[in-house]
Amino acid sequence: MPRLQGVDIPGEKKTYVSLTYIYGIGQTSAKAICKATNIDPEMRASKLTDDDLSRIAAHLQGGAYVIEGQLRRQRAQNIARLRDIRCYRGQRHRTGLPVRGQRTRTNARTRKGPRKTVAGKKSVKELG
Repeated sequence: MPRLQGVDIPGEKKTYVSLTYIYGIGQTSAKAICKATNIDPEMRASKLTDDDLSRIAAHLQGGAYVIEGQLRRQRAQNIARLRDIRCYRGQRHRTGLPVRGQRTRTNARTRKGPRKTVAGKKSVKELG
């Protein structure tokens, strides 16, 4: 199992698919990296030589891509900035509700969490 940027990439998958296991690299970026480093994207990652891995690592460290810890930190700082300036999006992040205008009357279960059942009102007949 090859290791790049502190991430174990699966050896049994194709190189371009394995590169997507690095946070911040999608399929398009992975194919571009393979093309820039002259590596066959269809080759299995376990077949990569140490020279191939070092070329990929050098390309990633070149500064063209913001990946892994730096990207996670950047995203967290962006959300913290929205919270600090108390804009609408920051308020939605703070309360754990959908940020991009989705409806919340129904759906939105991923952000709101499981349903919290509220007891119904008692009818007049039951009280008397």
